[in-house]
Amino acid sequence: MGRGPVVQARKNAVNAAKWKVFAIHAKLIAIAAQKGWDPDQNPGLDAAMHKARKAGVPNDNIERAIKKWTGEDKDAAQILEINYEGYAPGGVAIMVSVLTDNKNRTVASIRHTFTKFWGNMWENGAVSWMFHRKGVIFIDPTKHNYESIEEMVFETAAEDIIGEDSYIKIITSVDDFHDVEKYFEEKGVEIMESKLDFVADNEIEIDDFDKALKFKKMMEAFDEDEDVNTVSTNEVISDELSAEVDAFIEKNTFKC
Repeated sequence: MGRGPVVQARKNAVNAAKWKVFAIHAKLIAIAAQKGWDPDQNPGLDAAMHKARKAGVPNDNIERAIKKWTGEDKDAAQILEINYEGYAPGGVAIMVSVLTDNKNRTVASIRHTFTKFWGNMWENGAVSWMFHRKGVIFIDPTKHNYESIEEMVFETAAEDIIGEDSYIKIITSVDDFHDVEKYFEEKGVEIMESKLDFVADNEIEIDDFDKALKFKKMMEAFDEDEDVNTVSTNEVISDELSAEVDAFIEKNTFKC
């Protein structure tokens, strides 16, 4: 008994996540289409459409997104790309990249999330100097060994490769990102995730349970925000502390 609300809550969460993925990709396509509606003549639009299809976005959604900038959708609101900056508990620097058609709504929501979890939103430039815009590609090390991926990297314009237990991370310039991503796809490499992100120059460790909990809950809230595209941080949390916090969150998420 009592499992119904839990199951429904999880279904709702899955549906909400799927809806957000569709919405974000639609916004990215609409923005890319500003430089031309023909993907054969607009590499940015071609890449945005390709990523949307990989994420399962229906073709109808893709076509509607393009119409936002071709003039066919007369009621379409302008979509803006905005970055917000601030700090989480423990002095962790955060860059929040949003895609929005309502700046006032979005800035209020982002500020609320910072404040709710004992962080602070600052003016532009407060933390952005710690980050550089890069392309980031993640590959599953259980499906592709590091040495084989490293050999492929040497054939591309990638800037760096980092091997961890749970992923292999390839870093590129913004200009080379799509070409490097396409190279690995054509080689049959399964990509876990790929995105343009802000990569931090330096990291800061969170070693306190309460601060780690607030940080993770803040990230969860940003992830649920319909306008948030990416969140970039410079935190490091040990596997042990991360597992402890995750277990606490899971235990206290659903109350039946």
